[in-house]
Amino acid sequence: MPTSAPGNRRIGAFVCASTGLSRARRALGFTLIELMIVVALVGLASGLVALSIRDPAATRLEQEGARLAALLESARAEARASGLTVRWVPGQGLDAAAGADDFRFVGLPRSVVLPTRWLDSATSAEIIGSRTLLLGPEPLIGAQRIVLRLADRRLELVTDGLGPFAVPTDATPSEPRQ
Repeated sequence: MPTSAPGNRRIGAFVCASTGLSRARRALGFTLIELMIVVALVGLASGLVALSIRDPAATRLEQEGARLAALLESARAEARASGLTVRWVPGQGLDAAAGADDFRFVGLPRSVVLPTRWLDSATSAEIIGSRTLLLGPEPLIGAQRIVLRLADRRLELVTDGLGPFAVPTDATPSEPRQ
């Protein structure tokens, strides 16, 4: 049995009974199984991180869409409650530096103040089939569709005239259609 006595060559190295290797020699490397587990964990972690990173333009466009849907429903409710004809008019090529509105609500009482600017100045909107969007006073309005654009992304808000404005369930922010 090795000891730490003077003259003993194997100081601190104990022989493993099962393999015949010293403990110092066994602790020098990793087994293949250990390396494979580490590589698998690193791959899984990097895959999850890559999937969780979203396109910032798509996120901003979704925020604009949700905000516009809420604003339109608010103006629609006000139009029904007050009995006024209310329209939403998007700005077409307006100069933001000159202080022009990105969009406006026409017909609301002066006491109701709704935003007139996009959160991101590069956002634009187009009403399909019309220049303005009729929001009331009738509870039933015609089916209407709005296309929001930001960079190379687009998002549609639709209503069937009875339900609220919403993003269609099968639509996601996508590349522009030609």
